[in-house]
Amino acid sequence: MATRSAEDLHRLAVELCISGRYARALSVLALATGRTDDPDLRARIEGTRALALQRTGSPSEAEEVLREALAARGLTAHTRAILRGQLGALAMYGGRLDEAERLFGEAVEALDDTDPLAAARVRMNRSLGRMQRRDLEGAAADAEWAATRFAAAGLATDESHARHNLGYIALLSGDLVSALEAMLIARPAAATTPVAGAVGDMDRAEVLREAGQTTEAERLLERVAAVFGAHRMPQSRAEAEFQLARSLLAHDPDRARKVALAASRRFQRLGNDTWAHRAEAIGLRAGMPSPRRRAREEVAERVDTLATALAREGFRGEATALRLTAAAADSALDGRPVRIRDDAPLEVRLIGHEVRAARAARRGRYGDVRRYAARGIDTLAAWTGSFGSLDLQTSAAMHGARLMYAGLDAALRSRDPEIVFEWAERARHLSQQSTPLRPPPDPQLAAELAELRTIRAERPGADWLDEPRAAELRERARRRQWAHTRAGETAERATLPNVRDALDADTAVLSFLYTGSRLAVLVSDSARDTLVALEGPDRIGALLSGLRADLDMAAAVRSGPLVSVVQSALQTRLAELSAGLLDPVLTRTDRRRLVLTVPGMLSGVPWGMLPAMEGRVFTAATSATRWVRAMSGTASAPSASTAFVVGPGVPRGEEEVARARVAWPSAATLVGADATVRGAAELAASSGVLHVAAHGRHTADNPLFSGLELADGVLFGYDIDLIPEVPRVVVLSACEVGRSSVRWGEEALGMTRIWLHGGAESVVAAPVRVADDDACELLAAMHEGLAAGEAPAEALAGAAARTGIRAPFQVHGRGF
Repeated sequence: MATRSAEDLHRLAVELCISGRYARALSVLALATGRTDDPDLRARIEGTRALALQRTGSPSEAEEVLREALAARGLTAHTRAILRGQLGALAMYGGRLDEAERLFGEAVEALDDTDPLAAARVRMNRSLGRMQRRDLEGAAADAEWAATRFAAAGLATDESHARHNLGYIALLSGDLVSALEAMLIARPAAATTPVAGAVGDMDRAEVLREAGQTTEAERLLERVAAVFGAHRMPQSRAEAEFQLARSLLAHDPDRARKVALAASRRFQRLGNDTWAHRAEAIGLRAGMPSPRRRAREEVAERVDTLATALAREGFRGEATALRLTAAAADSALDGRPVRIRDDAPLEVRLIGHEVRAARAARRGRYGDVRRYAARGIDTLAAWTGSFGSLDLQTSAAMHGARLMYAGLDAALRSRDPEIVFEWAERARHLSQQSTPLRPPPDPQLAAELAELRTIRAERPGADWLDEPRAAELRERARRRQWAHTRAGETAERATLPNVRDALDADTAVLSFLYTGSRLAVLVSDSARDTLVALEGPDRIGALLSGLRADLDMAAAVRSGPLVSVVQSALQTRLAELSAGLLDPVLTRTDRRRLVLTVPGMLSGVPWGMLPAMEGRVFTAATSATRWVRAMSGTASAPSASTAFVVGPGVPRGEEEVARARVAWPSAATLVGADATVRGAAELAASSGVLHVAAHGRHTADNPLFSGLELADGVLFGYDIDLIPEVPRVVVLSACEVGRSSVRWGEEALGMTRIWLHGGAESVVAAPVRVADDDACELLAAMHEGLAAGEAPAEALAGAAARTGIRAPFQVHGRGF
């Protein structure tokens, strides 16, 4: 560096700052200062030094450096404008948004006509400040202006940063699809360094959090915080911890409180009171309500002080959220009015409805509880109704969980069957209100899924999606599914009279409800409606937690001295589940055919194995509304176009299919090397009945990457979107793929739901492992009934009766 000029060294320092190497940048800037007497260049060097100091935890020193640079004599108007823009950035990072807006405005006015690129960089920072002020129109105008200037100058990286910011503005406006798309398109050019990548990932994690996919968002934020920590960027690290706490607030308040308070202390050490207040507010919200009266009084006083400060500092939405959360938790604050601006964020508007519902509940006015909860859910539904993506529909329901539980609890208290049914369907319907339109053909997605299959084969472990290239392709698949699966027709929820009209003399609907603390079921048949209280969810949850292990053991141990012990343990557990869930229910109806609609917590119940279900035929419907709509149409005729696919390594797979094919002499079959993903998809598109005998895997955190193991890799849930028309009946003779990931109480997502969302009428699957012998015998017998024209649930029940096999296979969707 001995021969480099001060200007060259300054450029190098700027590049080092962009890459997050601030300590090295400060050393280079010290060299540059000693090599120039030019007051303008020296001032610009000091401006860059100030920004490096701010990012490395010395905001007060940074501001002092900048103000001294501005006070120097002999500076041009151009240099002063750049320094004012940098001073505005320091004010913005410090949470002084009004001051930042003024300084940015002065800089932009001086630079727009004289130095468009410098003005573009100031406008980029101003767009960030305006986002925090919720001036989204102004923020978008600045980011778009900057993107245009950067593009004209051929600065692809800078343009990508601006386009990324436009994605963040879309997030703040509630458009998650556009937000994710913009961020992922911008990422390759914008994430040129670990720090730049971390900045983008922090914003993308916010998109995932708002979509309700908190597990993935939190993993991303933890990695982001680690990157900022490694680069000694305490402000950015604390911001990542603040966002992590916001995500944890939805489901882990204890950890949210700890993370938020740690972030608040980090901001305090930096002298950043505004951000410290923001983090403390999250910690307070997570800690409510306090059990001790004195502590509650202290918290109430602190809430008032903190909310006043946040509002003054420009964070009115966060101030309102804090006050409302306190009001919902503490009856002493009942008298305070709930005032919410029309342009408040969705989170704040939903909390407002929660407060009103909580106050009504404390007064025993449960009709008002239902009314306020319904208003909140309708507010949420107006947002989610445009989502066609199943992934997005099910996870975004997170935002309505507390309102839904409040409404369900109030409905049960009414003891009115029509009110109870209304709320049971409201809970199911939030992610099913619109019928998806099939996405157009997407060769690029097909190619990327093929690449993911290769990665999956090379990394068989559970963490295979964390490999960098797999993570990139996963994000692309998610973006395409979110963006390309559009919402179609919006369906009205069914009413109890609608259900009665659809019922025949042999059918009843069992609508199970979970309020977060209670379980109940509404039994509806053509004669009467009966509400039945069930055992507490803790007891049922305890039984279910060990059921999977018992079923897996029973499937694995088929001979020897342990068989009787294993079977005895399993049958005892099944009998206890039956006693808790069905015995008190089925005494209320003698109907042979049952339609079950269940909350997510009961999605793993093998209903057909419960003793009380003997002699009954059932189908598990995603909602009564969906079932009624299906019953109002004409049932599809049995199809001669039946197809079978046998994946590798299934001990009796070929025998299972050979026996089932007896009922379908002209059925197409793929086995061995021919059982490829493409071959299976092509058969599925031309068949009325598709039977796949393969090993399956359920991916809990990414259910759309659950799938069926075929000759050339896994057929993922995402692949189903690429099938132009899915079969009427899908039979999945594959362990695990009948499982679901429970999302926010009501929403369960797995391969069965994915096939139904894609257009299948009925899916036969098991939520747990099934012995190969049982699958071979039972499903081969089931095809006899299907080929004879029986509905899937009737065919499965008949096969169980003829073979004497009680296995966890069950029919989802329109079973009869």
